[in-house]
Amino acid sequence: MAKEKGGFWVGFAASIVYPVTALLARRRNVGGERIPRTGAALLVYNHVSHLDPVFDAVFVHKNTRIPRFLAKHSLWTIPLVGKVLIGTGQIPVYRGTADAQQSLRDAHQALRDGKVVVIYPEGTITRDPDGWPMHSRTGVARLALENDVPVIPAARWGTRDIYDQYNKKFRPFPRKLVVQRVGEPVDLSAYRERPLNNALLREVTDLLMGQVKELLAEVREEPAPEGFYRASAKKSEASRGEAAEGEVSKGETSKGEAEKGDAKKGEV
Repeated sequence: MAKEKGGFWVGFAASIVYPVTALLARRRNVGGERIPRTGAALLVYNHVSHLDPVFDAVFVHKNTRIPRFLAKHSLWTIPLVGKVLIGTGQIPVYRGTADAQQSLRDAHQALRDGKVVVIYPEGTITRDPDGWPMHSRTGVARLALENDVPVIPAARWGTRDIYDQYNKKFRPFPRKLVVQRVGEPVDLSAYRERPLNNALLREVTDLLMGQVKELLAEVREEPAPEGFYRASAKKSEASRGEAAEGEVSKGETSKGEAEKGDAKKGEV
């Protein structure tokens, strides 16, 4: 099947990222056929390195689709970078807005328009020393529940061996192995019948990231730990300025709001 047409800027970006990924790593991919060849889909990934979007973009593109990533909207003001982001149809996250729905409005629109949206629910690269997923923000559940599209977990491993941001290590040679594994779409039909509130968003987020974690365990060929890593308060503060590809946070709603089913504000 022919690839989704992307135009000049997608071709321009591909001419850069394809050679870069080929230079840095060998690839082993499993389950790419589970990415729909047409129509909308939400692809839910773990996040271990700033190189992840580059490798994930190539992987999705090789499977005939143009990936749309979420990124902080301030990037759109950078010369050339902004042009590439606009030209390739990337999705700005409007951090600092009071309404969670509004902050992700372009992601909702992309799904309504039949695009493949890639999201990193952790919001930044994991701070778990062993590279397992962290406690994630709930914007992924909001997108999954408010749009009746395939929600597909995926895991990737090996990019941190090339570039480890937290330990300030860049090791391009020798070429590393980067493995991608895509799971089956998650059936969320029962959850969509329930009132949308913070408790439901948290439950679905943990369900989806649990699937991602299990896929990662298969890739790494080792058992996954129980639960999700939580960074210390100090590290959490530092990571707020780094969260770009996943979501934004406005804090938890009060207990009273949650009981009323008010999920318009809170985690995103």
